[in-house]
Amino acid sequence: MTVLGTAARPARAGVRHAHGPSTPDVPGSASVFAALPLGQSVPLSVIGGLLFALSFPSPGWWFLAYPAVACLLLAAMGQRARRASWLGLLAGAVFWVPAISWAGRYLGPVPWFALALLEAALFALGTVAIALAYRWVPRVVTSTAGRVWGLPAVVAALWTGREWFSGSWPYGGFAWGRVGLSQSQGPFTHLAAYVGVLGLSFVVVYCVAVVVSLGLVGGVRLPMRIATAGLLVSAVLAVPAWPTAVHGTVRIESVQGNGPAGYFDRAQPGDVLRSQVAATDVDARGVDLVVWPEAGAEYDPRREPVIAGALDAVVQSVGAPIVAGAVTQTSSGVLHNTSFVWGADGWQASYDKKRPVPFGEYVPDRWFYSKLAPSLIGLLQRDYTPGTKPNVLPVAGIRAGVMICFDVVDDGLTADLARGGAQVILAQTNNADFDGTDENLQQLEIARMRAVETGRSLVNISTVGASQVIDPDGRTIDRVPAYTATSMVTDVPLGTSTTPATVASGDVTLMLSLGGLLVLLACAPWRRRHR
Repeated sequence: MTVLGTAARPARAGVRHAHGPSTPDVPGSASVFAALPLGQSVPLSVIGGLLFALSFPSPGWWFLAYPAVACLLLAAMGQRARRASWLGLLAGAVFWVPAISWAGRYLGPVPWFALALLEAALFALGTVAIALAYRWVPRVVTSTAGRVWGLPAVVAALWTGREWFSGSWPYGGFAWGRVGLSQSQGPFTHLAAYVGVLGLSFVVVYCVAVVVSLGLVGGVRLPMRIATAGLLVSAVLAVPAWPTAVHGTVRIESVQGNGPAGYFDRAQPGDVLRSQVAATDVDARGVDLVVWPEAGAEYDPRREPVIAGALDAVVQSVGAPIVAGAVTQTSSGVLHNTSFVWGADGWQASYDKKRPVPFGEYVPDRWFYSKLAPSLIGLLQRDYTPGTKPNVLPVAGIRAGVMICFDVVDDGLTADLARGGAQVILAQTNNADFDGTDENLQQLEIARMRAVETGRSLVNISTVGASQVIDPDGRTIDRVPAYTATSMVTDVPLGTSTTPATVASGDVTLMLSLGGLLVLLACAPWRRRHR
C-alpha cells in the first residue's frame, strides 16, 4: 500500500517527465497529484481493469471494486489528455472484454469486441476528464481540506457522469458495468434506495478517491489519515436502510419452462409454449397470479387460437390470471415485444417494450451496418418498435410493474414503475441465447439493485434461469435451479413506500455530473503563462 503514501513519490520535486517539466512539490503546489511514469501507470490500468471485471459475476467479488477504482485513479492522475485516453482505453478494454464475453456466445467475436471497444472508448473519455481534474483542480484548490474532500467529489462526479453518458448514448446506451451495479452483495447496497445505482457509483468512487488523496496529500500524519478514512467509511455504513413499507402479499407462481427459447435453437412453433405449460403447476393452491418469462407464449394469442386455448386452460386450472410475453403485431405490421395479462375473459392489458435492444431486437441505421457486416446483420430479420404504453399493469387486484429483459438497466423505466404505483415488479426475461455464460447472473444482480432502489419486491423470471424472487431489501426469498423446467409459488410482499431514489435520483445524478464538469472547466488554465 505504499503507493498511496507520500513515501511512494519521494523524488517528485524538480523531476522532469517525458511530457514536460514538473512543478516543485511545495505547499500549495499541484505536483503531489503529478502523473506516474508509464512503467507504473500501464500496470495500474491493467490491474484496475481486471479487478473491476472480477467484481461482477462471475465471480462477483464486489470488494474488488474498491482497489480497482483506486488503481484506475492513480493511473489517470495528472496525465496529459492523450496519454490518459490511451490508459483509459487500455483499462476499459481489459474490463469490458471479459465482462461481456457473453455477447459473442452466438454471433461470434465481432459484435462482442465491437461493443467492448466502444464502451472502452467511452471509458477513455471519462479517464481524460478525471486526469484533467487531478491536473487542474489542485492548482485552484490549494488547501489540504479542499484536496482531500473537494477534489474527490469532482472526480466522483465526472466518473458518474461518464456512466450516465455511456448508459444513454448511442442508441439508448448500454448501462452495464457501473460501479454501483457491482455492489449488489456489498455493505453499501442499501444506499441505492437513497441515491439510486448511479448515486451509489458516486459514493463508492468518492470514498476511494478520498482515501487516495489522504495517501498523497502532505501535512497529515499517518494516524490521522487512517482515522479519517475509517471515519468516512463508518459514516457511510452508519446510514440506516431505507424503511421500506409493505402491506400484504400476493401469491405468485413463477414458471421457468426451460424450453428451446434461444434464437438459434431451431425450435418449432409452439415448443416454448408447451414447455411453459408443462412446467406450470396447475395444482398449486391459492395462487393469485401466474408469471411466465419473456416470449413465453411465443405469439399473439388474439391471432393464434391454439395459444389462446393453452392460456385459457392454464387460467382455468390455476384459477388465476397469467402475465406472459409474446411477439405481437399491429394491423399496420409493426412488431412489439409485449407483456400481456390474460384472464378468464382473455386479453386484459399489455405493455410493449419501450427499449428494444439495438443489434439484438432491432438494427439501427440498418442500411449502414448492412454494408459493414452483411452476414451478421442479415441474421436479424425482424425489427421491434419501441412501445408507448405505461409499464404498470393492473392484474389480480394489484398494480404490477413490468420489465422485459434489458428494461432492467434503464434508469428512467425503473423510476416510471414506482411513480406509476407498482406494488411489485415482474422482470420477465429470456436468457436462452446466453446459455452457459455469466449474462443471466449479471442481469439478476442488476435486478436485485432495482428492487432495493424502488423498495419493491421483484420476481426475476427467465426462460432458463437465473429465476429468483427478491424482497425490497435485496434478499432472495425464493429461487429455482437454472436450466430446469420448474416453477416456484411464493408469497411476495407488496411495497407501498416511495424511496428517495425514485423521486429525485435522476435529478441528483444530473446535477452531480454537470457540477463536476463545470468545476473542471472553471479550473481549466484558459490563459497560458508567458515567461
